[in-house]
Amino acid sequence: MQVSQTTVDPAEVAKFEAMAAEWWDPAGKFKPLHMLNPCRLDYITSQIAGEFDRDLTAPKPFEGLRLLDIGCGGGLLSEPMARLGATVVGADAAAGNLPVARIHAEQSGLDIDYRHTTAEDMAAAGERFDVVLNMEVVEHVADPLSYLTACHDLLEPGGLQLCSTINRNPKSYAMAIFGAEVVMRWLPRGTHDWSKFITPDELYDLMRQAGLDPVDRKGFVFNPISWAWSLSDRDLSVNYVTASLRPA
Repeated sequence: MQVSQTTVDPAEVAKFEAMAAEWWDPAGKFKPLHMLNPCRLDYITSQIAGEFDRDLTAPKPFEGLRLLDIGCGGGLLSEPMARLGATVVGADAAAGNLPVARIHAEQSGLDIDYRHTTAEDMAAAGERFDVVLNMEVVEHVADPLSYLTACHDLLEPGGLQLCSTINRNPKSYAMAIFGAEVVMRWLPRGTHDWSKFITPDELYDLMRQAGLDPVDRKGFVFNPISWAWSLSDRDLSVNYVTASLRPA
């Protein structure tokens, strides 16, 4: 399959392909995502349930919703969304991630449509979704505005985008790069480029330029004492997540 290079950065793709086999190892190179995942899922599920009036205590609360997980990697978010009843497409520009994702989904008894493609190609093909998960991707693309515009185009009118990334400031450099890559060695050196980090205000502005309506943002805050992540209304200084809508 020919993959569009509109916003894909080949060097960024290569970084994650090199780590593909470790996606489901909670002690491996993706340990930070495994640690963050419960907090991410709390935000994702609450936002989807609130926007589409779904009862999270129901057996399959997201049944009938079509959801796209962009930059799906090994499927750490695609799988729980499928378990909650959503019809899930997982897309990734790194082809090496997809066999891992497909095998794990099959072993888990889940039907997930994993594709080696890009947001731009899917939008051009006329694909539409109720929900787009755009988690920890925007800081890795070559052109954030073009990428977010494609995300807008992938949403049905009234659809919901959930987008997380990393703030750009001295604290984020200390925590996300020096701390995670050098001190803790949670990630290989060079996984992140601090100059590509985006502040919350910059991201809101980019989303508005892309035609999206930002409606919420929260911080993901790591507590080194409890060794756990939590959501914060105030602290968006390092990791943060946003919700935005495509106007109906």
